[in-house]
Amino acid sequence: MKNQKIRMGMVGGGSGAFIGQVHRMAANLDGQIELVCGAFSSDKQRSISSGQDLYLDESRCYANYQEMFEKEAQLPSDERMQFVSIVTPNHLHFDVAKLALENGFHVLSDKPATFSLEEVLALEQIISKNQKLYGLTHTYTGYPLVKQAKHLVASGELGKVTKVAVQYSQGWLSKESDTDNKQAAWRLDPSRAGISCCVGDIGVHAFNLLEYISGLEVEQMCSELTSVVDGRALDDDATILVKLNNGAKGIVGASQIAVGDENDLAISVYGEKASLTWRQQEPNSLWLKYNDKPAQMIRAGVGEFCEEAQMAMRTPAGHPEGYLEAFANLYLRFAQQVRAFPQAPENLEPILGIEAAVRGMAFIESSVTTSQSNTKWHTFNPYAQKTL
Repeated sequence: MKNQKIRMGMVGGGSGAFIGQVHRMAANLDGQIELVCGAFSSDKQRSISSGQDLYLDESRCYANYQEMFEKEAQLPSDERMQFVSIVTPNHLHFDVAKLALENGFHVLSDKPATFSLEEVLALEQIISKNQKLYGLTHTYTGYPLVKQAKHLVASGELGKVTKVAVQYSQGWLSKESDTDNKQAAWRLDPSRAGISCCVGDIGVHAFNLLEYISGLEVEQMCSELTSVVDGRALDDDATILVKLNNGAKGIVGASQIAVGDENDLAISVYGEKASLTWRQQEPNSLWLKYNDKPAQMIRAGVGEFCEEAQMAMRTPAGHPEGYLEAFANLYLRFAQQVRAFPQAPENLEPILGIEAAVRGMAFIESSVTTSQSNTKWHTFNPYAQKTL
């Protein structure tokens, strides 16, 4: 095992699918993972031809994921895939993950984890029963300076956290005609995306980053979701107020109709002694600010960093630590978890798993249901029968 690459299969991500190629590049970056098989499309011929285009063994280019799990499980243990990467639209996540786990494979899934909260709670039980690894690709937790920000908060540099503001804005769905492409079509389709478009697609990233960096948890929320473009069945804009478990307040904003914005994810964490700000479009810079002394710009690769941030850095100072590198950090860490399984790797923060998956799915559903309510504040409890 130590002299072999970790063997990966993929479900989804066939020709024309943007995110599948991103996942494959990330998995390949460190030379630790090999894509050995796949079921890349619900269309049999496209699935097989997509695998052939990636130069996979033709016998391991499968017509569907059911066939892939069945046949891979029959291969010798040193040949079969060890984990599957799920990069399908949301409505397939649960079925694919469930079957993979039941056939003895670890799972790494794109977010959100499932189509509904009910499904992710069922998935949690399946993971517990089958005792396999489950990881969720919240990309932004892979950035070095996000990990440094988390460390600064945890070490008390900011003092008690009093407020957190996170905004994720895009402009790619600002017009009705913007939906005339494959990537937009399924995200705005309730039968494939689920209960939400904007919050399910990007708002859940903002929520996750808020909890990840602050180390706090949302306990109450008040939301307003909107379909700015007439005729849409799902939201394209969201403003959500939250109360955190230390008494602090927070704002989670997400928008896909913010004309001119590209992929602008930004977070500020305010404490009694200091504050910090990080933006995904300038990932190598982390601002640490005070009232009584000059602000400090922390630059990736310059100076001392916590161990987690240091491990996540790949390039010398002055070279961007970008989106693909952050994604690759998740794949590298998951590969290390698979390699060490059933033990946990030493001195390594595992990538986010089923707990984050449950909280993320609950946040999506709670955002929608609280937006429809006339009551202001609602308790956020993923394990309650209802969120209201």
